[in-house]
Amino acid sequence: MSNIVHVILSGGVGSRLWPLSRKSYPKQYLSLFKEGSLFEMTVNRNQGLCNQVIVVGNKDNNQLSRGVMESNGVDYIDIVESTPRNTAAAIAFAAFAAKSDDILIVTPSDHVIVGDEGYIRAIQEGIEKANQGYIVTFGIQASKPETGYGYIEYKGDQVLSFREKPNKETAEDFIERGNFLWNSGMFCFRADTLLQELQQFEPRVYATALAAWQHKKDGVLDEALSKEIPSISIDYAVMERSKKIRVVATDFTWSDLGSFESMYDYLKETGHPTDENGNMVIGTDVYSAFVGLRNTIFVYTKDAFLVLQKESSQDVKKIYNTLERHQSKLID
Repeated sequence: MSNIVHVILSGGVGSRLWPLSRKSYPKQYLSLFKEGSLFEMTVNRNQGLCNQVIVVGNKDNNQLSRGVMESNGVDYIDIVESTPRNTAAAIAFAAFAAKSDDILIVTPSDHVIVGDEGYIRAIQEGIEKANQGYIVTFGIQASKPETGYGYIEYKGDQVLSFREKPNKETAEDFIERGNFLWNSGMFCFRADTLLQELQQFEPRVYATALAAWQHKKDGVLDEALSKEIPSISIDYAVMERSKKIRVVATDFTWSDLGSFESMYDYLKETGHPTDENGNMVIGTDVYSAFVGLRNTIFVYTKDAFLVLQKESSQDVKKIYNTLERHQSKLID
């Protein structure tokens, strides 16, 4: 039997969830949920499926993942990125840390998954295909024309195409056609299979990532060498180009909580209060009232407030980008 390794990707800043999510405290560590943080839920969900854990994080918040792992008594390999270089490099580092025949289950650390039996079935099917030499992606049954997700066009377990985040009209067409899945950003493969494909399609990413890996100190990757790594997603580097890709169409409930709209929906489903017009307060118990407003979200933090229409959640990133351009400490 192959060794099964859970690789947790814990980079990113959650810019669409500002001001809750900051560079030093991204969304996966927020204590907003009764089950614990999203990071903690990710760890617990995969404990019974894997023999080993690797966490790929960054130097700004790896102490937060360490705190979760230690409090849960989980032994793990800690890989600390000195500078973010996107998912192709992050996944390569995990593959370098594993044995060549290890099966890696790669998951983001900030997603919500409901339906344990369906999740276990999907992962087991992914492991089976990975043992046959395939690189497996997991697709989510698309329940609405979501413009914030990428899509997978499929037939059986064959991937016909990957599609970028669509506009609303295109997303509606995908739903009507019925053979499109949301791209979950979860993968399963043998370590050597992934590295062979990365070396074939993106040899510079492979070589520069390997150099940074070989010069790490105490799990922290060399910063100067890391800056030489092209910043490319695993989707572009491998998934959209390899002939070894297969998809598992899952039947569990999933959300990447990548916007306040998706967070609103999840919180409402799990009992978070709204008023009679669908307005919600996040982050404070101070009495707050809405007059003449519907489906509005009020987000409270100690140094910033955000008021938004639920349906405009994707635009929050524009505020984050503006603050970033002005080098505001409000995003740190």
